[in-house]
Amino acid sequence: MSSTDSSGYEGFTAEERAAMKDHAKELKTASRRTSREEKAALAVQEVLAKIAEMPDSDRIMAERIHAVVTANAPTLAPKLWYGMPSYALDGKVVCFFQSAEKFKTRYATLGFSDQAKLDQGTMWASAFALTEVTAEVEARIAALVKQAVS
Repeated sequence: MSSTDSSGYEGFTAEERAAMKDHAKELKTASRRTSREEKAALAVQEVLAKIAEMPDSDRIMAERIHAVVTANAPTLAPKLWYGMPSYALDGKVVCFFQSAEKFKTRYATLGFSDQAKLDQGTMWASAFALTEVTAEVEARIAALVKQAVS
């Protein structure tokens, strides 16, 4: 394939490269911490700081999701994952919030990893598009995170 062929692989986008740099920084920062309690406290602060940086529409949703997840699945520990607020069980990400602004998409995403116990037969949803977090959406998120850690 020639270098002028536009149908070929173009490499990672700027947003994808930024997410990978965020993840490398997160790993480096985490390796410097000493106690488990210190790691947990700093991780929460980092998640809240990342949420505070988001544009208003994403920030409002992320704040609500953070509140719902921490209230309904207290075994999940907040942490940054590729620059996104996420919630982990024993260090493994179970769910995460991806702002619309992060990858310049038209909606935010609440995603679940393969660690989440959302299995329903041979096919189930693992990501949900979000444009607003209403009371109904909060109830659905609460049910999903409870099931994810059951």
